[in-house]
Amino acid sequence: MFSKIKFGKTLMKHKYIIVDDNHESILKTQANAMRFESLTFVGYANNYDDALNLILEQQPSLVFLEINPEKKESNLSLALINELYRYLTVVPKIIVITSSQEMIFKAMEFGVADYLIKPLNINDFRKSILKFEKSITANSVVIPTQNVVSVAKNVVETVFANETQIEIPSEEKPVEELETTIEEEAIAEHFVSDDESVFEENLVIDEEEIKTETEETLEEITTNITEEVLEENAETTEIEENNQETETVEEEQDEEVTTEEQEQQDEEVQILEAKKIIVQHEQPLIICVKSYGDYRYIDSRDVLYLEADNNSTDIHLKDGEMVTAFKTLKHFENVLPTNQFLRIHNSYIISINHVSRIHTGNSVCFIKNSTIKLPFSKSYRDNVELIIHNIASGNYLEI
Repeated sequence: MFSKIKFGKTLMKHKYIIVDDNHESILKTQANAMRFESLTFVGYANNYDDALNLILEQQPSLVFLEINPEKKESNLSLALINELYRYLTVVPKIIVITSSQEMIFKAMEFGVADYLIKPLNINDFRKSILKFEKSITANSVVIPTQNVVSVAKNVVETVFANETQIEIPSEEKPVEELETTIEEEAIAEHFVSDDESVFEENLVIDEEEIKTETEETLEEITTNITEEVLEENAETTEIEENNQETETVEEEQDEEVTTEEQEQQDEEVQILEAKKIIVQHEQPLIICVKSYGDYRYIDSRDVLYLEADNNSTDIHLKDGEMVTAFKTLKHFENVLPTNQFLRIHNSYIISINHVSRIHTGNSVCFIKNSTIKLPFSKSYRDNVELIIHNIASGNYLEI
C-alpha cells in the first residue's frame, strides 16, 4: 500500500573498471582512484574483447576508458560504448582517458560522463569523480527521518477521511408513539356503529376498561421486545466468541508460519555463511615455469621477488631457491596480479606480502625474515605508494 522510504544517508560503494592497453597507465589511474573511499576496484582489461566481457560480468558503475591506445591491435575505441547498449539496460558511466585533444570532442558526442587528459592530474581526477557521484545521487530521493512521522500521519488521516460513514437506524419505536397507537386502536374498536345518529347518542366509553386493555397490550409488547433483545444479545455474544476463537486460531497459525519462515531464514544464513567460508579458501595462484617438457610448479605465496637477467628472469623463493624463467621481466609485469606483485625497479618485481619495511628516504624495500633489501626507482614510486596503501588497508595499527 505504501512505497518504500529511504532514511538517512550512507556511503555508497561504486565498482569501477580500468580499460587501457598501457600497464603503467592502469597503475597510475588506480593510484588516483584509491584516494576515494567510495570507489572499489574490480579489475582491468587491455583490449576490446576483454573489456566487453569484464564489464558484462562485473556490471560496474564506472569505467575509465582509454580511447587513443598505444597498440592498435587492442582495438580500444568509443565503439565499446555502443556495444554496451546492446546488452545492458543500465550502462555504466564512462570517463574517457586520452592524450589527444581532438578525441575529446568526439567522445562528448557519445554522452560520456567526463574526460581526463594524460598525464593525469589529481585535481582534474577529483572533479571528474565528484561529477560522477553527483550524477548518481541525483536520482536518489532521501527523506529525513524527522519528517517520516508527519508523512505517515497525513497518509493515515487521508485514509480515514475517505472511509464511508455508516449510520445504523434504530428499530425501537418511541414509547410515546407506541402508547398513542395502542390507545387509538382500542378507542376505534368501541366507536364502530352502523347508525351515525345512534353513535352520537349512545357514545359511552368505559375509561377504566380501555386503560386496563391498554396496559395489558403494552405489557405484552414490552415482554416480546425484551425477549427479542435478549435473543439478539445471545446471538451477538455467540458471534463474538466465535470471532475470538477464529482470531486465536489465526494468531496461532501466523506464529507457526513465522516460526517456519524464521527457521528457513536461519538455514539460508547458514548456507550463505558456508559459501563465504568456501570463497575465503580460494586456491592460491600457481606459476608454471615450462622449459623443454619440464613443468616446474611454484606457489605464488612462496615467491619473494623477481629479478631481471637480460632476456630471462630469476624467481627467488623464500626457501632460498632460485628458478630461472626464459621470459622478460616486462612479461611477468603484465601477467602477474597487481594485488600481489608490483614492479619497483627496472630490475625488480616484489611480492607485496613479503615486504617487511619500506624506507622512502633511502629508496629501499626490505624482505621479511631475510637481510635482502631491494632498491626502488623514482619512475616506480607510484607502485611503492600502492604497496604502502595495500598494507595499511588490512588489519593495521600505526604507532
